[in-house]
Amino acid sequence: MKILLLGEYSRLHNSLKEGLISLAHEVTLVSDGDGFKNFPNDISIRASLTNTFPLRYLKLAIYKIFKIDLNELERGLRCLFILKKIKKFDVVQFINEKPIKTIPSLERYLLKKIFSQNSKVFLLSCGVDTISVKYMMDKKLRYSLMDTYFLEPTLKKEFSYVLEYTENHMRKTHELVFSNIKGVIASDFDYVLPLKNHKKYLGLIPNPVNPNEFLFQQPSIDQKIIIFLGINRGTYHPKGIPFFEKALKIIQDKYLDKVEVIIVENIPYKEYISLYNDAHIILDQVYSYDQGYNALEAMAKGKVVFTGAEKEFLIHYTLKVDEVCINALPNAEYLAKKIGELIEHPHRINEIGKGARAFIEREHDFQKVAKKYLETYNL
Repeated sequence: MKILLLGEYSRLHNSLKEGLISLAHEVTLVSDGDGFKNFPNDISIRASLTNTFPLRYLKLAIYKIFKIDLNELERGLRCLFILKKIKKFDVVQFINEKPIKTIPSLERYLLKKIFSQNSKVFLLSCGVDTISVKYMMDKKLRYSLMDTYFLEPTLKKEFSYVLEYTENHMRKTHELVFSNIKGVIASDFDYVLPLKNHKKYLGLIPNPVNPNEFLFQQPSIDQKIIIFLGINRGTYHPKGIPFFEKALKIIQDKYLDKVEVIIVENIPYKEYISLYNDAHIILDQVYSYDQGYNALEAMAKGKVVFTGAEKEFLIHYTLKVDEVCINALPNAEYLAKKIGELIEHPHRINEIGKGARAFIEREHDFQKVAKKYLETYNL
């Protein structure tokens, strides 16, 4: 089967590509590398010219005056130039309903072309989209990444990438996509809940992880327990990072001689995964019901990850509380208490780390997951 994967978030499509290729399928990945993370691809639509020194200031001036993002425009033009290379695929899969991330009218033009020159097109609900954002804005979740915005509307700029999906131009894109796709697949429980009763919902397929890329490391706890927090400033409040920072302050005050805290910001993917190799505990995100990609890769290495692990997730995978990761809640005192329990009972770090690795191999192995995608493509 000849498969086109369009767009990339957190290495999901790269891992799926590896799984599909291992099963003897031909796969082409087109993306912009997902920003500063710079993930690999077969065909790049990354904006590069508009980030060069002479054009950088012009880009800022044009955006300030006309509200036109030249980076977005360049991505769209690069996709326009490769249209002849991305046709006659058996299956096309979008990472999101806005996979090219260009200006709205050009996005829709390009998507229409892709629909017209390929067979089956599938959509991933991965990252925020029109349906999941409406679900959050209607406050149908117990908590969501929009909670901080509801309390502090002055943070509107930081949530602009979410609020965009409430605008008219995204409604048009959403309607175009959903009128042409064969179906939509949820990548984790954060997207299952909003999609559950949708007529085009095809079910949950877990994020694929290549365990061979992430060697399990039995943590040594002879000296200090190392806690790692990686911050993406663009999602600082949506991921609930302030709760982790407050919890770490409590931990450092109480366990000063027992812990080492590492905090990094906005670093490329390869550097990020190497920096947390020696850590025992990874603080990932608060406002989630399931694990995102960074959490899963850390779990594959045997780390204890504070991330989403709500009751829906536990029931689906028949897991006990704290068996494979720690459910992170928007409460600094709770987070500090759970970290403190691990510091005082370090044998639990080994137990949870082993459980995390076993869970990844059982439920997220890239070849097992690729087979589930193929079954869905053949429906």
